Amino acid sequence: MSADHLARSLDLDAATGVRRFAAFAFADVVGYTILMATEEGRTHRRWMAALDGILRPLAGAHDGRIVKSTGDGVLAEFPTPAGALAWGLEVQKRLAAADGAEPEAPTLALRIALHMGEITATEHDIYGAGVNLAARLQEHAPAGGVLLSTEVHAAVAARLPRPARDLGLIVLKHLADPERAFVLDPEVPPARLPSPPDVSPLPSLAVLPLRNLGGDPQDDYFADGVVEDIVVSLGNLRELMVVSRSSTLAWRGRDADPREVSRALGVRYVVSGSVRRAGRDLRVQIELSDAQTGTRLWGDRAEATGGELFVLQDRIVERIVAGVAPHVRAAELQRAMRKRPESFTAYDLTLRGLSLIHDLDRERFTEARALFARAMAHDPGFALPTAWAARWHSIHVGQGWSANPRADMEEAATLSARAIELDRQNALALATCAHVRSFLMHDYDAALVFFERALSVGPNNALAWLLSSATLSYVGRTEEAIRHAEHGLRLSPFDQNLFSYYNLLAIAHYCHGNIAEALRWCRLSDAETPRFTSNLRVLIAALVAAGQESDARHAAQRLMQLEPGFSLAEYELTRMPYRDPKIRARVLADLRAAGLPE
Repeated sequence: MSADHLARSLDLDAATGVRRFAAFAFADVVGYTILMATEEGRTHRRWMAALDGILRPLAGAHDGRIVKSTGDGVLAEFPTPAGALAWGLEVQKRLAAADGAEPEAPTLALRIALHMGEITATEHDIYGAGVNLAARLQEHAPAGGVLLSTEVHAAVAARLPRPARDLGLIVLKHLADPERAFVLDPEVPPARLPSPPDVSPLPSLAVLPLRNLGGDPQDDYFADGVVEDIVVSLGNLRELMVVSRSSTLAWRGRDADPREVSRALGVRYVVSGSVRRAGRDLRVQIELSDAQTGTRLWGDRAEATGGELFVLQDRIVERIVAGVAPHVRAAELQRAMRKRPESFTAYDLTLRGLSLIHDLDRERFTEARALFARAMAHDPGFALPTAWAARWHSIHVGQGWSANPRADMEEAATLSARAIELDRQNALALATCAHVRSFLMHDYDAALVFFERALSVGPNNALAWLLSSATLSYVGRTEEAIRHAEHGLRLSPFDQNLFSYYNLLAIAHYCHGNIAEALRWCRLSDAETPRFTSNLRVLIAALVAAGQESDARHAAQRLMQLEPGFSLAEYELTRMPYRDPKIRARVLADLRAAGLPE
């Protein structure tokens, strides 16, 4: 199919949204957030040059098109899988050749994933289950290489320049079933991938997910959750800089090289290990490594049954601190220890709820609330499920899913206050209470006091930093809001909730008047989770402010599909969180200009 023929076909599809077969590619820049943080101007120029000088022309040369740019990546469409493969290989070849032009700069490397199937196409986007699958596959592509789905691999096997490496079945975020994939590794791996600078004067540490050796994939949530209390307790110590647990989930199930983790997360120490669960019996093995040298500092192995898990966690925390920050006072360590549940069942139910709450699938989201309720019933004195239940009600209102927003607001306020009564040193409970008071009750002054307490007891709590950014945006303290959001992202650069982190950065920049930056972060959030209605509202407003009214109306249509009952009057009355009158007026004017109903 010629480029002209494809263009005419796309014009027709934009008007009708008809289904057709296509091959498609997701590509993103490795370490883009880090590159932008360290050398923003040069990174932007290099990426725009690559996009306009390599990716777009090569797409046209293979009868394809760049459907959209998501800020740090692209979605491309081709009529055949052979065209998609040729594009991906040539893009990587051209970028590798261009890398030598700036020998001192970090490599601008892409990860590319290819898939094929039926899609629905419009002028602005392509949709379909296969497109979502390709986006998740791309997360497993190597820097400088090309990942192929099973279907693409079968279709282009005769055209491959070298044998593809079989990854086997891989578990993909937000997808129920694992998928098989194949990789064409780069002939010469990129040599200077960006890594976040370790700018903290404190010892910096990441705790990797424990490898689940029990053989039951249903226990993955438990293997993840076992380290949660360890991370929280360590994060409460002012003597340490601790990366959030969510940012380490990319290493789940992998026997990772600590030096690789250090380069990706910018930390000095890495904790790794395994857990084997058989009913209530647990066997945990854990070790601490100096990630910059690869040296193993110490290891520990222990067994526990049921409630003894919490004693075991405390001992592991003490061992880590002894190895990383031996000057930590015993009293400070004791202060940092999290209040433990009386019921092992309550702990298990809470972990199950946490595994469901984040992907914004409405059915799974509803199930999470029931699990938190069961956990609270099993152990009324356990703060963690109570705090997360409050967070659940806040998200329920924000998504426009609540049939009774006022009742949900009151329940969120009650639960967050109860969580603080149960554990006054719980940063999550304090930050949740603060956000509820700000976002739902518009009591901004009280919210700022609670955020101050949350950051005092949990200085490494990424969610507390991010949520405090939102309130600072609401009241017009936008420069502080940007700093808080950036620090939260630094603490958790690969968080499973990146869509929320990116959205809060977008809000801060929009309120500050940085419309181009707001659009960039909105698009990154949208690429992570297109169902997040809070982000769609900011995206609509920012598109109007940028003069992109056609794209704004398209985004407004998506919002109305997700939230059919949305109206500006209801939003202004119940959910609009901004106190600053100038920001309120600007948001309403921009949303109105996009054609949202009054």
